[in-house]
Amino acid sequence: MSNNNHTHSHAHNHDGKLSMAVFINILLTVAQVIGGVLSGSLSLIADALHNLSDAGAIVIAIVARKIARKPANSQMTFGFKRAEIIGALINSTTLIILGIYLIYAAVEKYFNPQPIDGWIVVWIATIALVIDSITAWLTYQAGAKNNLNLRAAFIHNLSDAFASVVVIVAGSLIILYQWYVVDLLATILISVYVVYHGIILAKQSIRILMQAVPVDIDIDKICKDIESMENVEKVRHIHVWQLDDSEVYLETSVNLKTMEQFQDLKPIKDLLAAQYGIHHSTIEVVVGNTLQMENCFELE
Repeated sequence: MSNNNHTHSHAHNHDGKLSMAVFINILLTVAQVIGGVLSGSLSLIADALHNLSDAGAIVIAIVARKIARKPANSQMTFGFKRAEIIGALINSTTLIILGIYLIYAAVEKYFNPQPIDGWIVVWIATIALVIDSITAWLTYQAGAKNNLNLRAAFIHNLSDAFASVVVIVAGSLIILYQWYVVDLLATILISVYVVYHGIILAKQSIRILMQAVPVDIDIDKICKDIESMENVEKVRHIHVWQLDDSEVYLETSVNLKTMEQFQDLKPIKDLLAAQYGIHHSTIEVVVGNTLQMENCFELE
């Protein structure tokens, strides 16, 4: 009971950090929009829109985390853990859409240039950099390192900190040299960075939802390792997939030469856990000759 209370308290503390990050991002968005309108800087408004998406990303992450904590039931036997993967996919998709829109806006403004107040841009972007760094730290502390859902929210905030640096540089060049085109180039640079990370996160999320084999697991090697064990003749119909970004599952059929030496499946399960981090495995035992297959993962 005490362990459950500790886990609940830990999760509640993380949610508190995320909620604080949402509040800070909304305040910053308002300030950046006002600064962008007053200065005429598209890159500052682009950064503001990105900040607003950060707040939305964290809200999605919080909701997904709450759903994922719900226990398994007779209808959802695997539980609700993939809610966080869906949250990550939503956030990564918004990153891509936002980045593409900002590139479009930058190109459009190139053909309709407006004067820009560099000092307003620099001051607002400097404040934004400090706040973005704080919100990025809050989302990282909430568990972004080991959670794809929170990592998507963290990337939102980290890329915004990077965007603020780019905007500061652009504003400084406008003040010193009146290079107004730098504002547009900065917007495109921010957008490309956002789209790049959005694609990476979307790809990871889709792989899990499509039940792909984890990228760090060699399914052929698993088959060879099991088949090298005493009394194992063939491994067939093997399937490996991720439930979320931490839990890996396996099911397979193992053909044994004879039942005489068979005691239990513990050696195989220990191998899977120790070498591949697979702690959830379902293994069917078959004895005698079976149809020989070229690949152990060939479907029935």
